Amino acid sequence: MEITCYRNPELAREPRFLPAATYNLAHALWSRTSSGCLFVPMRSMQYLAILDAEELIFLDGTRKCWIDIAWRDFHPQDRTSLSDPVAYQAVYYQPAASDLMPRLLAELPRALNELAAKGRFDGQARVIKFAAPGHA
Repeated sequence: MEITCYRNPELAREPRFLPAATYNLAHALWSRTSSGCLFVPMRSMQYLAILDAEELIFLDGTRKCWIDIAWRDFHPQDRTSLSDPVAYQAVYYQPAASDLMPRLLAELPRALNELAAKGRFDGQARVIKFAAPGHA
């Protein structure tokens, strides 16, 4: 599978913390992929979350390949315990994207648990991320 993702210019950025259970599960599932990308359907929101080595991006099902939010710059090494939350930067590419954060934080763990219950992560996958056409 190959998905090409675009992002508009960054509108805002804020430091946040991801609960340890969510971060740990996401990275445990990601480590089981052979492709380097973990695709997490968030059906209740009609979003797709994609985790790779650099970031976790969120794509709206209606806008398909345009990134609404990216969670970047995770710092798991700063925590003193595996149960501590992980610092990251939330980067917003859509005007109302910050309004989605509470729902993403609630729905992502559910989607990760559903994916974990399925058990298999096979096949080739690659995500190509570009800036929006006409934007550097």
